[in-house]
Amino acid sequence: MYRKVKVVRIFVLFAVAIFSVTASGQTILTIDRALDIATEISPDLQVAFLNKERYEQNLIAQQASLKSQFSLDLNPVHYSKNRQFDNRLSQWYTNESLQTSGTFRVTQPILWTDGALSLVNTFGWQDNKSQISGSERNSNRAFTNDLYLQLSQPIFTYNTTKVALREIQLDYENSLINYAIQRMNMEVRITNQFYAVFMAQERLTISRTELANAEENYQIIKNKVEVDLLPRSELFQAELNLANSRSTLEDRIVSLENAKEQLKQLISMPLGEDILVMAEISFDPVDLDLEEAIEHGFRTRLELRQREIDTERLDYDMIRTKALNEFKGDVNLSIGLIGDNKNLSNIYANPTQNPRVAVSFSVPIFDWGEKRARIKAQQINRQINSINAAEERKEIELDIRQTYRNIQNNLNQVNLAEQRVLNAQRTYDLNTERYRNGEITGLEMSQFEAQLSDTKVSRLETLINYKTELLYMKIISLYDFEKRVSVVPDLTELETNRRIRNKR
Repeated sequence: MYRKVKVVRIFVLFAVAIFSVTASGQTILTIDRALDIATEISPDLQVAFLNKERYEQNLIAQQASLKSQFSLDLNPVHYSKNRQFDNRLSQWYTNESLQTSGTFRVTQPILWTDGALSLVNTFGWQDNKSQISGSERNSNRAFTNDLYLQLSQPIFTYNTTKVALREIQLDYENSLINYAIQRMNMEVRITNQFYAVFMAQERLTISRTELANAEENYQIIKNKVEVDLLPRSELFQAELNLANSRSTLEDRIVSLENAKEQLKQLISMPLGEDILVMAEISFDPVDLDLEEAIEHGFRTRLELRQREIDTERLDYDMIRTKALNEFKGDVNLSIGLIGDNKNLSNIYANPTQNPRVAVSFSVPIFDWGEKRARIKAQQINRQINSINAAEERKEIELDIRQTYRNIQNNLNQVNLAEQRVLNAQRTYDLNTERYRNGEITGLEMSQFEAQLSDTKVSRLETLINYKTELLYMKIISLYDFEKRVSVVPDLTELETNRRIRNKR
């Protein structure tokens, strides 16, 4: 258990930030605000969300296709007149026909059997005339109605409807997972770049302090040289120190602007918009349990669920492969009534039943080994997926173990960095007075000043590294050891929040 280190809070240029916002319209960014902006307008997240929307619409369409389907087919006019030869009577006859009809159909797919139950009604009217050579013309005008119930059922094969629905459900779940993973990866990238800007601001602040000290020291040395208390070579060194401080300041201004633009590009902010990052860095040692992190990662990592989805999809691919050139059949049953009459009201005065039964089979004979080879290919594909899944679990465990060791090492480094800053500050204060008294040279003083700046920067880097490693541990184990809570993304909540933001 590490000793709790004194909390270090760094409010970067707070007074300057307030002035900058009011004076120049500078935008203050916290890390939470940067994440919110990226979530709203990041192109990567937009693409992931659109993919999720696409699969969601496919799922809605597939579910809708399982409900009762209503259709109406109309044939307003069908007229024909032709001359044909009647083989039974060995005579030619002329047939003239005028028909109009419509078919109303209700079809209900049956998910559990992959069949379909249909209620069909065909209503029509016809005027039919026939004349055989040398005889009188025969004609018939009547209304007809054919009402029947039909069942179509495939047999000896797999349920294509259930497989198609399940695959679309898996696609949709996978798109949600991709969106959640993309969001977590974005959080890591933004955090790293945010702290890069933060460090650039801190370095710039240190450089400004160094420049102010160099200007003050230069003036002191100049006054002493003018009254011959110090040799002129010390003035030359002071001028060199001052020039170096100004050059360093310019370099760090450029570095800060570059880091800002990289952050703005990452979160999709306009590059011309000026920003200032604000961060509060507190250091409290966090107790980590390596075994708990590994176990939680295995149980909740979304990538492992994606592997499970891949395995399930491969199972369905195997089902389809085994169905190639298979023995299968179809059964069609229907029963109904046909009525016809010149008067519409009497159309079913003398109905006729019309039962139908049809059974068909598809019998494969020889496929030259196609099916066997395709099944073998699918089996190999499943083996590859199993190997990849096992390797992914190893990589997750390795990643968690390495991050755990990095965090433990950073704990030690933070304690050392605090001590180095304290020692460097004392050394700098002591030698500043010696320098002004002429006891040490300007070159030696510049070395003490550089040492102090380096230790301050090193302390900040160590603190940031510790915070970043803790964040990475949270991402790879999906457990927040600071708050002692699981952080498994709620896919439904992510989707709901995204919709709310889009409506704003």
